[in-house]
Amino acid sequence: MKKDNNPGIDQLLNIDGNITSYDSEGKLNEGVELLSLNKIITNPNQPRKKFDQNLLDELAVSIKNYGVIQPIIVCPIGDDSYEIVAGERRYRASKIAGNTTIPVIIKNLTKKQIKEISLIENLQRQDLNPIEEAQAYKSLIEEYDFTQEQLADRLGKSRPAITNSLRLLNLNPVVIDMVVNGRLSAGHARCLSSIKDYIVQSTYAIAACDKQLSVRQLELMVRNYLNPKNKEKKIPELSVELKDLANIMQKKLGTKVNAVGNNNKGRIYIDYYTTADLDRIFEIMEKIK
Repeated sequence: MKKDNNPGIDQLLNIDGNITSYDSEGKLNEGVELLSLNKIITNPNQPRKKFDQNLLDELAVSIKNYGVIQPIIVCPIGDDSYEIVAGERRYRASKIAGNTTIPVIIKNLTKKQIKEISLIENLQRQDLNPIEEAQAYKSLIEEYDFTQEQLADRLGKSRPAITNSLRLLNLNPVVIDMVVNGRLSAGHARCLSSIKDYIVQSTYAIAACDKQLSVRQLELMVRNYLNPKNKEKKIPELSVELKDLANIMQKKLGTKVNAVGNNNKGRIYIDYYTTADLDRIFEIMEKIK
């Protein structure tokens, strides 16, 4: 099985992965230039949709004190405008810090390359929640006709990892929100993807959160739901002798008679519907006695 081993962004962009914005004398390193924040726009196809404000504020303090240590990557998209390829967190934090410029490396890239590199950067930094990751995979597959195998090769992932991720998108939207908000792990969510009933999915998801169930415990619950042990037992067919006995009694007593069991053990039920019925059956039994 292929191991998860994402290709480095520096390899894809053909740049030094250790490049910093400034040298020891405070001058911009070769290939790095300062760009006005006003000329930069965010990537509308950025896989990451949620940014932790507290972490952005912490990064902004660091940028105030030390500057943007690693340049962001941008791509020209028109007249003096640039789109972020990698480094949106640094861009956002720089604006919070009150900066007007940011060190960048400018690369001419296709939309496909921008999308791919943005996804890889977030995967390597583990910045995406499981749903954002799955949505990014789906987008690449649909827009560029990748097979799951091809996408796995491009991203250095195993094909089962891509498949399992995509399965999360078939969950109840309520469950998806729980994963996005960090209430439910991807492992828990993958367990629930085996259940097709949305109501049962959400019920189990809430139970997993409220009771703090482990993935293994939830797996057991799902397994028992899909393969219940207490299935209704098949009622054994009556023997010929018991059937004959029930028929004889039914004719003699003039009412419905049912037998349940086998030749060794069981019950015989005699139905009556009125008081007169009961009196009539009683009289018959008295004669037999």
